[in-house]
Amino acid sequence: MKTIIDEHASEFTLQPQGSSDYWKDTIFIRGENDNTYLPLSFLQKKESQDVIKLQTQGYVLSSLTYLDLKAFDEWYKKVFNRKLTLKERKTIDIVHFPDSKKIFEAVEIVDQVYQILKDHKVLVNGKNLPVQLGEWYAKTILGLHQKKSSSQRGFDFYTHDEKKVEIKIHWHDTTSIKGVKLKRSLVELSDYTVVMYVAKNFMIRDILLLDSDFVIRKFAGKGHTIFLKDSDIRGYFFSRSNKHYDKIINKTALMQFSSADLALKIDERIERLV
Repeated sequence: MKTIIDEHASEFTLQPQGSSDYWKDTIFIRGENDNTYLPLSFLQKKESQDVIKLQTQGYVLSSLTYLDLKAFDEWYKKVFNRKLTLKERKTIDIVHFPDSKKIFEAVEIVDQVYQILKDHKVLVNGKNLPVQLGEWYAKTILGLHQKKSSSQRGFDFYTHDEKKVEIKIHWHDTTSIKGVKLKRSLVELSDYTVVMYVAKNFMIRDILLLDSDFVIRKFAGKGHTIFLKDSDIRGYFFSRSNKHYDKIINKTALMQFSSADLALKIDERIERLV
């Protein structure tokens, strides 16, 4: 499908579109490079594809403001003969195809580099990269939509039916006795709570997906902090429960970036349920 989409995007870019209504679309698909795009509605007419179908094939949905693709503004002006306003820009989403093979290779290289820096006592805090990588895992595997936040947080995550998701990244090979720390206020503002357990080698060692109401009801005590201890939530891990397997959009990405141990535990069940 990617080859077909790239061809459609190239052809669409070369044809004058000033008299069409495709400029009104709010979802565009990136073609082979940053200079070619395709309105989703055009692809739907040609190939009967929607966002979810594309995500199952490896595509990712991101807001234009998150990607900050300046080339898109130039493409939009060239193809539709109209300037993209700031207000319109905030409503546009881009469907794009990350090269998971290159990302996987990069993860392996980063792991090697981090180990060298750690051995030589250079690395003391690698939080930023693991957090962003873990969020990318969650967005890709669960088909989440990252939107500009109305608060100061930057970007929030949503499901296809506009349910808000609170994502927490835990980067370590094991969980501390206290558990994973969550802010109660953020859980209360969300519909689902997802914890991505990312191992030190940057592969996924487990995933936790819970209804936020359930988290508040079962685990929240007094105060502003919630601790999810492994002993209390073990039965809800993806490695042990298939309750939320229906929310997996991109099975390939899940298996590709899972640790060997997690992949062995979930592969057979996913084949039966997804």
